[in-house]
Amino acid sequence: MTVLKTSMRNFFAHKGRMALSAVAVLLSVAFVCGTLVFTDTMNTTFDKLFAATSPDVTVSPKGASDTGETTADNGKPPVMPASVLGEVRKARGVQAAEGTVFSTSVTVVDADKDSLSPSSGAPTIVGSWSRNDARTMKVTEGTAPKGPDQIMVDEDTADKHHLKLGDEIGVITAVGTHTAKVSGIAAFQVTNPGAAIFYLDLPTAQHTLVGQTGVYTDINVTAAPGVTDDQLKQNVTAELGGAYKALTAKETADANQKDVEGFMNVMKYAMLGFAGIAFLVGIFLIINTFSMLVAQRTREIGLMRAIGSSRKQVNRSVLAEALLLGVVGSVLGVGAGVGLAIGLMKLMGQMGMHLSTDDLTVAWTTPTVGLVLGVVVTVLAAYLPARRAGKVSPMAALRDSGAPTDARAGRIRALLGLVLTGAGGYGLYLAASADKAKDGSLWLGLGVVLTLIGFVVIGPLLAGGVVRVLGAVLLRVFGPVGRMAERNALRNPRRTGATGAALMIGLALVACLSVVGSSMVASATDQLDKTVGTDFIVQSDSGQLITPQAVKAMKQTPGLERVTEYKWLKADFTTPDGKTLKDTAITAADPSYATDLHTETVAGNLADAYRPDSMSVHQKFADDHGIRLGSTVSVAFENGSTAKLTVRAITSSDVVIDQGAMYTAITTLAKYMPADKMPLDQMVFATAKDGQQDAAYKALKSSLHDYPQYTVRDQTDYKQALKDQIGQLLNMIYGLLALAIIVAILGVVNTLALSVVERTREIGLMRAIGLSRRQLRRMIRLESVVIALFGALLGLGLGMGWGATAQKLLALEGLEVLDIPWPTITAVFIGSAFVGLFAALIPAFRAGRMNVLNAIATE
Repeated sequence: MTVLKTSMRNFFAHKGRMALSAVAVLLSVAFVCGTLVFTDTMNTTFDKLFAATSPDVTVSPKGASDTGETTADNGKPPVMPASVLGEVRKARGVQAAEGTVFSTSVTVVDADKDSLSPSSGAPTIVGSWSRNDARTMKVTEGTAPKGPDQIMVDEDTADKHHLKLGDEIGVITAVGTHTAKVSGIAAFQVTNPGAAIFYLDLPTAQHTLVGQTGVYTDINVTAAPGVTDDQLKQNVTAELGGAYKALTAKETADANQKDVEGFMNVMKYAMLGFAGIAFLVGIFLIINTFSMLVAQRTREIGLMRAIGSSRKQVNRSVLAEALLLGVVGSVLGVGAGVGLAIGLMKLMGQMGMHLSTDDLTVAWTTPTVGLVLGVVVTVLAAYLPARRAGKVSPMAALRDSGAPTDARAGRIRALLGLVLTGAGGYGLYLAASADKAKDGSLWLGLGVVLTLIGFVVIGPLLAGGVVRVLGAVLLRVFGPVGRMAERNALRNPRRTGATGAALMIGLALVACLSVVGSSMVASATDQLDKTVGTDFIVQSDSGQLITPQAVKAMKQTPGLERVTEYKWLKADFTTPDGKTLKDTAITAADPSYATDLHTETVAGNLADAYRPDSMSVHQKFADDHGIRLGSTVSVAFENGSTAKLTVRAITSSDVVIDQGAMYTAITTLAKYMPADKMPLDQMVFATAKDGQQDAAYKALKSSLHDYPQYTVRDQTDYKQALKDQIGQLLNMIYGLLALAIIVAILGVVNTLALSVVERTREIGLMRAIGLSRRQLRRMIRLESVVIALFGALLGLGLGMGWGATAQKLLALEGLEVLDIPWPTITAVFIGSAFVGLFAALIPAFRAGRMNVLNAIATE
């Protein structure tokens, strides 16, 4: 009880000094809890949506996925004949059944040909209005569609795009473009996570989405009273003889939930990973805080020991303070985490994904995880300072000499740090020397962990040398004030090392990812320059296939010399070694593709692969299956027949663009594929006539004005798109890493603030002999800048080493260009100096306001 009282008294006596450590715990716990609440809320939203929209039993073709329609390579959904509806109605326990048609492989545009698809990546769905939809949608304006010239839109999409009754809308599918006017607006009765939904009447939906009437993509079945969904499924399956797929409402909902689960888990664990980094950085802050508090209470600890307190009691007293800090920071963090989750929901709403706070889900495990993590991390971080406090002898403490310096422990620490750093460096060397990317990635991970730990351990040793160099370069110009700032930073290398290490971790990851991202862009750009021989690339950024109507418009564009179609599909390969490889990708293209993409061949001529009944394979595939020029491969095309294709070329496997591709001609594919099953183009390449590139570029964009789902890019545009895609990913990661850097900044602030308190008497004496307030504040700011730059140098150097090693592994996959983004590295280094200045504002201000006489009188 005495230990607890002492801890409580010390905690509240130093509550100001504890505040920043509590904020670090709060931020880390808030990020963890916010992530859990946000993802749980999204799961709840989707659960409610899928449960509400799923009929008792859904019957669909065998080719459909469990989540519903799966558009085939020809751009149309799989269908079943209307006669199946009559068979379903005969099954026992069926109260009602209706056929529907819907598709997600669509683009919907307004009268100005602007896309009405969600910007959040949520699907665009066009389907027939049914009784099942009427359960979850309420017509708020106008009426449901009743003819080919009418279409109904969901309320969220109407509000976002300012649609009103009578507005013209175009539905673009593989069949063609259907135009109708808005006849009604329907509101969701459950939360809509952002999908754009459009309704046609059944015959119009059949004609527009499939190109024929008398077919359905799904049959919604309602159970009679007293009949369970499982019983109904069994009866329907028995009636249909297993020719079609039947799923209960629960099975459909589970399949839909599983479909989004992958994305949710990636987002969840990525955010938790960044929260873990913030916790790691926070450990340094807490260690520094308690180390300095213990040092400042040396005499007090000595008195406690002199009157009978044992080492364990002193140790427990410090740990009890850490426990209080952890509890306070964690409780506040749990509350902040709920607020963060609501903020994320509002942000997603701005991006088009609507999440209602009515579905806010705070599971009991969320605050439990937050509290446990926050308290455990805080107590573990305080263990070393607490142990050090217990070692202070009563007489040494009463003399205010503090804990004796353990030179042997310092040497052991330095040796351990050198060993760990050396072992990590060797791991990075093995990764860079690996022959296979998979093997090298294991060494890379080990090298990253060991070098990071090694730099943390060896930090105090590095601090002495690095700070002196920074002082010679940056601080000497400030005269005596600069030299004092340098000595202050060197006064306690362990403290400087720990403070700099907190910043080092975040900046090392920033530097590593910058090098990897920049190298990927540079390598892809280099490959484009070397291999792409066409002027324009046309594709859909959302992954939609290119419709025949759009291809026809491209081929009619003036100023083009050639247009090359590029298709991709799956087939079962039977190779000369007798093996059958299921669902193997094969690319079908026009013969001009051999000119559009200069792919390196190791045997034969790629142009010959486009001869009738011919193909190419890549070198690794050929080596694995004993294939040579002239070998015959049996290719059973999906939705088509089987062809015997002769290998006319073997391409290099060490390329970036179309890596691992195997080619055949579109004319060859057409021989073995029914016309209505022919896959649509993945992308199209166009080459302008000599000297007409600019005019052809404008003309091609004009030709595709009615098809906003497709983007026309020349090589410059394509390179910029690659750069933008990687840049967006990196910016998102940098944003998440910002949490760790903020915690590191708090560490610098806390170290300086406690250091000012620790040096109160010294500051008073310096002021008494003539140091001005301005000089004092400058000294503290310069000390902060040096500590920040020390952490930046370690982090950037370490990160560039990791990034360069990672690039060596990428080189095994064809990304051979190492590019160090010096502007980014330089900007981060300079930014670190400003971080140091910012962190010193409050400590420097407080130091400058000290009363000189009171400071001198301080013991």
